[in-house]
Amino acid sequence: MTVLVWIAEGTWPACVDAARTHAPAGADFVLLHVSDDDVPAAARGAFAGLLGRGHPDQDPGRRIEHLATTSAEDLLRAAADRLARPARRERRHGRVEREVVAAAEHADLLVLARGGDRTRLGPRSLGKPVRFVVDHAPCPVLLVWPEPPPGVDSIPPPPPR
Repeated sequence: MTVLVWIAEGTWPACVDAARTHAPAGADFVLLHVSDDDVPAAARGAFAGLLGRGHPDQDPGRRIEHLATTSAEDLLRAAADRLARPARRERRHGRVEREVVAAAEHADLLVLARGGDRTRLGPRSLGKPVRFVVDHAPCPVLLVWPEPPPGVDSIPPPPPR
């Protein structure tokens, strides 16, 4: 069994803990981090448009890419340490939600955390990328709360009739 664990900033510890708790003995783990390429591209575009057409050596996009790579490696290392089991680490770039779905193609279980409004129960507790992955995952999904979930009294009242 292959268990894919989506390592995202702010929610990864809960995903790793859930994978460790719920995966069967002998499972193969893959720790996945996806970097969105839009941020470095936006920095490059802003720099080129404002200041840098003649100064490619000062492109802030390169620095942002380097920081993203370093951050991803740090998160994957921390996740592997927390998992305390053998795991393959995978880094991808692109549209985060689409890369997670693509990575899940050969997984038997995908573990991910809610990424929206986590102050109450309901569909808004799933941010857009998480909602996309839940809706399109080609394998079973274990969706976890990154902190203790709010009480059932946080469910909005039903609409008036």
